Amino acid sequence: MIRNRFATLLLGIFGFLLMVATRVGAQTSPGNEVIVFPPPPDTARIQFLARFSESTDITGRRSGFLAYILGKQAPKPIIKPYGLAIRHGVVYICDTIVAGLEIIDLKRKTFRYFKPRGLGLLRKPINCYVDGKGYLYVADTGRQQVVIYDDQLGYVNSIGGPAEMKPTDVQVVDNKIWVTDLKSHKVRVYHAFTHELLNSFPEADADTAARLFSPTNLYVTRDRVYVSDIGDFKVKIYTRDGKFVRSVGSYGRGLGQFARPKGIAVDRDGNLYVVDAAFENVQIFDRDGHLLMPFGGPYEGPGYMWLPAKVVIDYDNLELFRKFVDKRFRLKYLIFVTNQYGPDKVNVYGFVEPR
Repeated sequence: MIRNRFATLLLGIFGFLLMVATRVGAQTSPGNEVIVFPPPPDTARIQFLARFSESTDITGRRSGFLAYILGKQAPKPIIKPYGLAIRHGVVYICDTIVAGLEIIDLKRKTFRYFKPRGLGLLRKPINCYVDGKGYLYVADTGRQQVVIYDDQLGYVNSIGGPAEMKPTDVQVVDNKIWVTDLKSHKVRVYHAFTHELLNSFPEADADTAARLFSPTNLYVTRDRVYVSDIGDFKVKIYTRDGKFVRSVGSYGRGLGQFARPKGIAVDRDGNLYVVDAAFENVQIFDRDGHLLMPFGGPYEGPGYMWLPAKVVIDYDNLELFRKFVDKRFRLKYLIFVTNQYGPDKVNVYGFVEPR
């Protein structure tokens, strides 16, 4: 009995030390400087909050005692991220070098690679989306298919193939799977349950304004479909049934223009966020296409970007990052941006307003 009590006591002490030693979280800026866009004296609208690039940014580093007992663990890196999705505090990152995904649980502080085999094998995952049931959809340009997994990450089905399409992005809205296709230069729409092709747009004979030259990313709202066209240096906007509405941006080096538009997102106010991999920033436009502000810029330290690819807006996980928000600001929503190169592979920003 004494031996059992002693063992229980040791386990309790060890558990406490483990809890203390695995302090973690995403990294903030050195010295905890408050990095904001636009910079003073303009009113701050976006605050850089955190960044993560490897497993220890999430799980923490073991103390000397735990490293001695359990051994050191080599950090698992995020190598070359592109697409990102987040649901219930779990972040899914498409990594083209890993040929799989990094899955990060921000609440449980876990990090793991998802590299399925067999029918679910991934080759070059570019973008992903997680629906309301927890099903994961991955646009894989290597397989030239959209690969679907259930909420336990079991393989379900795949859509497309080399003879049919080369998907670059995917989103599931209102029981439809929306896919940008680089092969046919269209948006393809599938039934979410039967995976039957329902329609596609724009038509092959569409005029230049409506035509998609190299569609890379999309975002579907209640009544609009936004598509970044890297081949025409614009974001093109359509109705849900495929009618062309207008475009945002043009080719150039000035504000409001694009060189390599990639990831896009739309907030609840209808503002459009566009990643430009050449300018290494994100530009924000209002619902009428007028430029509001850029943020980021070529990498010079935390908060800046290095070949950014994807932007994701998140309203559901504010509590996980509220501790990083300067006390002078009120956090409205989060903005995630992936960087394919540099020391900071995922940047997290907050859209803020003065208190």
